[in-house]
Amino acid sequence: MMTTSPLRKDLHEENRLSWNEATKAHNSHKGDQAKFFRLGGSTLFPEEKELLGDIAGLSLVHLQCNAGQDTLSLAELGAVVTGVDISDEAIAFAQKLSEESGIPASFYRADVFDWLQETANRREQFDIAFSSYGAVCWISNLKVWAKGIADVLKPGGRFVVVDFHPVAMMFDTDYSHKFSYFSEGKHLTWEDGISDYVAESGTSLAPCGYEAGIENFRNPHRSHEFQWGIGDIVTALLQAGLTLEVLKEYPYANGCKLFERMREAAGRRMFPPEDVPNLPLMYGIVAGKA
Repeated sequence: MMTTSPLRKDLHEENRLSWNEATKAHNSHKGDQAKFFRLGGSTLFPEEKELLGDIAGLSLVHLQCNAGQDTLSLAELGAVVTGVDISDEAIAFAQKLSEESGIPASFYRADVFDWLQETANRREQFDIAFSSYGAVCWISNLKVWAKGIADVLKPGGRFVVVDFHPVAMMFDTDYSHKFSYFSEGKHLTWEDGISDYVAESGTSLAPCGYEAGIENFRNPHRSHEFQWGIGDIVTALLQAGLTLEVLKEYPYANGCKLFERMREAAGRRMFPPEDVPNLPLMYGIVAGKA
């Protein structure tokens, strides 16, 4: 059940600190990323490219863009891209990667809620707003988020999101049912902060080549996540005036080893082991603005 609780800027700030530390660890494992992009590399998966369609010549904002790898991959498909993220470390890395790879993009360090409001106040709009892979769980108020996205889309524009499925977030790493699906906007606090999930996933999250990098990472800053159900997310987008065009669910997770003993299939798709029944691990949504 979706709540209308106020924005939790205090928790956003703690998440910023936690992401700053985690981003350093994540990028320490990813080899020469600038060279990877100069040679035509891409970090995108087929699912987001299918949902996005042809983006050549379109303006696109990548919300919660992390360190910009997917943002630059989108630019390589011909879009005019802007990346926004709360992490200072992520945006600094993204700007440097853009310069060193020769792929043009604009990057802004901001809380996504602040950026959406400021952009709407400037009446600046985009053809596409895009979010992916571990984005929605950091959103403390879906209603404000969805309205902000609708406000920065041009008429005829689209919001596209590919993310890990909230059903998968009910389970601990050993597949035991540990967390509630319906949380009514209440947050979960992780005292050990954002993990080095790149190290945990290995080569599947480092297509440019995996390196040992920072070992035995321990995040000094805790983090806070929000569990939103598919109904919460879709309802927020509909109430913001968007029209649901696509809703897909996938029985695998791209790149990230969410659980123990995951099987890696072609294309860096991660499935549960054969002795565990399947469950939705990702979803994709396309919502349009009239």
